[in-house]
Amino acid sequence: MTSTIQSRLLRFSASLLLFAGFAAGAAVLPTESRVPGGIALVPVPGGEMAPTVIFNTHRVAVVRRNDQWVAVVGIPLAEKPGELKVKVSTPQGTTEVPFRITDKKYRTQYLTIKDQRKVEPNPDDLKRIGQETKRSDAALSKYTALETPSLQLVSPVEGVRSDSYGSRRVFNGQPRNPHSGMDIAAPKGTPIKSPAAGTVVEAGDFFFNGNTLYIDHGDGLVTMYCHLDTIKVKPGDRVDQGELIGTVGATGRVTGPHLHWGVALNRAMVDPALFIGSK
Repeated sequence: MTSTIQSRLLRFSASLLLFAGFAAGAAVLPTESRVPGGIALVPVPGGEMAPTVIFNTHRVAVVRRNDQWVAVVGIPLAEKPGELKVKVSTPQGTTEVPFRITDKKYRTQYLTIKDQRKVEPNPDDLKRIGQETKRSDAALSKYTALETPSLQLVSPVEGVRSDSYGSRRVFNGQPRNPHSGMDIAAPKGTPIKSPAAGTVVEAGDFFFNGNTLYIDHGDGLVTMYCHLDTIKVKPGDRVDQGELIGTVGATGRVTGPHLHWGVALNRAMVDPALFIGSK
């Protein structure tokens, strides 16, 4: 092989590697939906380094897209329609960037639970629930900075997806908090796989959620899995996308076997469908 051909091959290989590097670094973003429970993609100022963005006291994931920094903001279900603001900090100073959200009407679900204690907990149950709420909040509030944020997820289980996210729930005639996740119906024992690489940060048996685990995927993206039959991982475990983490069950407050899948972004429980699309 002549030196000229070798040189051309080396340049071609280098170009392929450079292109692959750009492709690997390109951010795959969730679908934007500027409503309560949705996600806002907000352009923010910044230089060579990513700015630090805060929304409702929680740090927000920031990605580079088309030579522009974009804050990927999770919007809590409780937010009211209107103007909201993120706080953006750069070496040049701090500023606020406004964005607007519109209203969305979610449906109401009426459910019947056989175990009345899961609707009206006794004093001991309430004490336990308080302790578990603190553990859950700590897990969902995690922010582990990554050099290259990855916000791409795949569905954790094969099954029938409901559109129950955001629905106002009435258990045995009594109104309760809106539903903050996606329910995926599947037979007991169906494998549940991690939708992205991450670290298990919490796991255990919770009063309402049954066997539950939480995975920190970095940059404020945390997923939770409830009502499991079995948990196959423990806190501190690193998991890869597609790795077995548990099986579908009917533990906690349920009407039948299914996975309740929650997705938190900067602590806001957002609609998981925005990450995986419709089916």
